[in-house]
This record gives sequence, structure tokens and C-alpha cells, in this order.
Amino acid sequence: MTKSDVMAKIKAAPMVPVFYNGDIDICKKVVKACYDGGVRAFEFTNRGVFAHELFGELSKWALRECPDLALGAGSIIDAPTAALYLQLGASFVVGPLFNPEVAAVCNRRCVTYCPGCLTPTEIGRAQEAGCDLTKVFPGDVVGPAFVKGVLAPMPWTRIMVTGGVAPEADNLRKWFEAGSFCVGMGSKLFPKERIEAGDWNWIAEKCRECLEIIASTNR
Repeated sequence: MTKSDVMAKIKAAPMVPVFYNGDIDICKKVVKACYDGGVRAFEFTNRGVFAHELFGELSKWALRECPDLALGAGSIIDAPTAALYLQLGASFVVGPLFNPEVAAVCNRRCVTYCPGCLTPTEIGRAQEAGCDLTKVFPGDVVGPAFVKGVLAPMPWTRIMVTGGVAPEADNLRKWFEAGSFCVGMGSKLFPKERIEAGDWNWIAEKCRECLEIIASTNR
């Protein structure tokens, strides 16, 4: 997928689930539940031993079972790891920090890189390196007022907030009414008890609910 393809999917369904599990079958069930709930961009995080091997299998599976999904790799902090995941089919790359070497690798392949930033200077440097989307992380440290404040002098900025985002109407409305382009959501979207119970319908419905709330905001 091109950068514009990925950005269009995120704009249309502006919630990116963030997930990792060492069991490939659970990963597939979670991805499919989110897809059925309307999600079109999903971030699989590079957090466990052999995570890249899981991603490779998940990527091939998603091409068949979720053909309209942009499957991205998250928690990427260095260029070699970014290159590895791109080779395994990552449609976009997300990191907790900004690394210009990762930007260079992604730009060479025309792949979206969304780095973690926490100051206007970091956001500006990421934009200079070709990042169309920057991640404010951790979002709960700065709050929605930060997003609104950054957009005042830098209205072209597209921000994905991760950390402190919850699948609740009040929380989502605050982030989007402040001007967030999209949000990333992890553990609050995937409660441990729901995963252990295999309650995939709950996850699908929660995704639908979140996207409906977001669609109703003034964004």
C-alpha cells in the first residue's frame, strides 16, 4: 500500500488498535474482530521474542482474510528492525520515538512512518524527515490541550494520540475535538479477561462503538 492508501484508511476509520500476543491464533482472532468492527489500520507491536516471525505469518493471513486492512508494525526504534518488518509486509511503521534513520528506510520504500513525539520541535523535525503522521506519546502526559495547542501554529500537523486513550465517549470526544487526526488504542480496547474468554464479538462491537463516537465528533 502507498502512503496515501494508508492515510486514507486511517482518515476514514481513525482508530488504530495496538496489540501483541505470542499466540498467533489469538492475534488472528483479534485482528479479524477489529476488522469486522470497521477498523482498517492495525498496529502489531514488536514486543515479544520472535515477534517478527508472528508478524510474517499474520501479514500473509491478513492479505487473504482482511484484504482491505493496512497491517503495520509498532514499537520500532531502529532502522534494521524497520527494514525487517517492511520485508515481511508492513504497510506502515510506528515508533515510541523519532529516529531519522527509520524515516530514511521508510521513505525509500514510500511507507508511512509515524514516530512518537512529545514536543513541537520533535514533531517539526519528524515532518522535515517526511513523516505525514506523528504520534503524540504518551498522550496522557500532555492531554488534549497539547494537541489543540500544537495545531494553532502548525495547523497542517496530523497527530495520532496513543497512551491515555480509552474506548469511552467522553475520552474520545476530547481527543478528536482537540484536533487529533486519529488515536491508537491498546490494553483498554483489549481487556485481559475478554482475550482469555475469547470474546471476539465484544471486541468487534467495541470497535464499532468507538468509530461511531468518533464520527459524531466535530473533527
